[in-house]
Parts: sequence; structure tokens; C-alpha cells
Amino acid sequence: MSLDQLKPAAAPQCGVYVPYYPQAQKKQILPFAISLFQQGSLEGIRTIEGGESIPFIATWNISTLPADLCRCRIQFDGNAELGYEVMLANFEFVDFLIEMIMNFKRTRAADFSQNFYRKLLRLDD
Repeated sequence: MSLDQLKPAAAPQCGVYVPYYPQAQKKQILPFAISLFQQGSLEGIRTIEGGESIPFIATWNISTLPADLCRCRIQFDGNAELGYEVMLANFEFVDFLIEMIMNFKRTRAADFSQNFYRKLLRLDD
């Protein structure tokens, strides 16, 4: 499913996440991010400046509580050796999904933010 086709999640599903996102813009996109989160997977394209973009498939476990741990796996270019995994709280991962949707609205590319990739590759540890 394309990010264009996302339907917003119901208010009760979003309510427990609202306190984690005080910014008005993020609150507006939260129902769409929760809807995407509940799908458990996404196909996207990692944009490479000055290079060829790389397709990826991201999958994650689905849980309802913001503080539960989410295990996200990403495989690039259909290559098992280009697979990465990160564990983070659901509310953190949903924040990355919010950023993705915001970026998609600007660029039309389904890609995670630089901050997500830094966390995925453990560059800030």
C-alpha cells in the first residue's frame, strides 16, 4: 500500500500516543502513522545523494502500548547481507513514521529520516 492510500487510525488507538508528540503538526499526522505502524511493514526507497537509490523492505512487530519495544528489521535491495535491525520503544518508532510521512508529502519518496538511519546503524552509540 502506498503512503497516499493510508487511512487514519481511530482516535482510541491514537489517544495513548498523543502525550508523546506535543507538536501540532505531528499530532495531525499521528493517526496516519499509527495506521502505518499497524500494517507491520513498508516498502520504500533509500535516497542516496549523488547515487542510485536503493529499495528496502522494513518490517516490525505490532504492539499497542507506546512504551513496548518494537523490533524493526530493514533489508536493502533484497539482499540478506544488507539486513539491519534496531530495537526501540514504539513511541520512538512511530515518531520516525511521522517523519517519514511528513517527508513523503514533500518529496514523494517513502524513506526514513537520517536520524532513523543513525539509530539503525548505531552511529550515535
